[in-house]
Amino acid sequence: MPTAVHAQTTTSHSPYSQFGLGQMREDLTPQQRSMGGIAAGLRYLGGMPTLNVSNPASYSAMNRTIFDGSMYGNFTQLSKGSGSDNTGDFAFGHITFGIPLKKAGGLSFGLLPFSDVGYNAYEDQNLGDLRYRKSIAGEGGLNKAYVGYGVNLPIKGLSIGANAGYLFGNLTDKATVEFPNNAEIYNTIQTNNRYVRGIMLDYGMQYFRSLGNRMSMTIGYSGTLNNQVRNETTSMGTITAGGGSALDAIALDTIISPVSFGQRINLPLKHNIGITVSKGYNWTVGADFKYADWSNTRQPAGQAPLGKNIGVALGGQFKPDPTSPKYLNIVDYRLGFRYNQTEITLNNRRINDMAVSAGFGIPLAQKSFGRTFSMLNITGEFGQRGTLQNNLVRERYINIHLGFTINDTWFIRGSID
Repeated sequence: MPTAVHAQTTTSHSPYSQFGLGQMREDLTPQQRSMGGIAAGLRYLGGMPTLNVSNPASYSAMNRTIFDGSMYGNFTQLSKGSGSDNTGDFAFGHITFGIPLKKAGGLSFGLLPFSDVGYNAYEDQNLGDLRYRKSIAGEGGLNKAYVGYGVNLPIKGLSIGANAGYLFGNLTDKATVEFPNNAEIYNTIQTNNRYVRGIMLDYGMQYFRSLGNRMSMTIGYSGTLNNQVRNETTSMGTITAGGGSALDAIALDTIISPVSFGQRINLPLKHNIGITVSKGYNWTVGADFKYADWSNTRQPAGQAPLGKNIGVALGGQFKPDPTSPKYLNIVDYRLGFRYNQTEITLNNRRINDMAVSAGFGIPLAQKSFGRTFSMLNITGEFGQRGTLQNNLVRERYINIHLGFTINDTWFIRGSID
């Protein structure tokens, strides 16, 4: 009774993305991902304020208008038993803007990926002399449009902020029973289309303190409440001719009329705590502890309940010599590590995810007498999710993030001759 796994044509290639709302992408820039995903305590990077959507309290530090965008690529090897499959894809990463409001704080808005679904697995079985194949497949994704605000409090070094986001997207799951070697028996397909919509809120707080000798420290916290979003599901069953793939064939008839129903689903309760220590333009190091409780998130019928996701992230950035005329000395070099016990337990085994990451921040030519400067950010994540033990799937993946950041000074009053 062999079982195989294959990837779908989507930005996720994980059989574990069938659980919950898919594989979570997190609100991280390539700069943060190259440092393991540190976020809660990140306020300055390379001596300059950074646009950190993960903790909106950081917006209050911005002194220039910031644009940050990226593309995302994935190369995955899926293995189970002695079989394996390789796949890859590129897709939209994120686009965000940050606008300083001087003493009034800072504003940010943009569009981010929230989660991806992409899986395809089948199992061949026999009923007497009759051979048939049972398979499941899914694809789709959710995005988040957001607007956020952060402000400094009267207490020196303390700031708070919040993001209001609109979550939207479609997820499709299909279960089939097909008879690839018998054209006289119809294949059947059960299709569930999930349309997710809703408002979500997250918030953050940071405390910044100068330590002298160009050293500084930031302690941060960010979190979300049990946000609820609307999930509209349309379910239907169809049949196709046997003798081939059910998913590639044209539907012959509907055996279960489309049925729609709606429900409210809980997003996970999250808490992130982090700290960073920096020395001017030279270096930054940080660590995060991350917690998310998925136990109240409704699962489709037949799937095991989700649990808690607990993780750590460690990372940093180093610039050899900010004043050097040698180009390689002014490049930002980044390194990180992350480890997560995910919310998924299968076959009595917790699914873990770990990765090391590395990246570069490549400065581009400054313009307008230093008022505008840009950076190209390149990040690689090399990780593994799952295991070959307990009849599970092991994923080994390489994630590539290509980002571009522009820092510009807007609203400058022109001089009068």
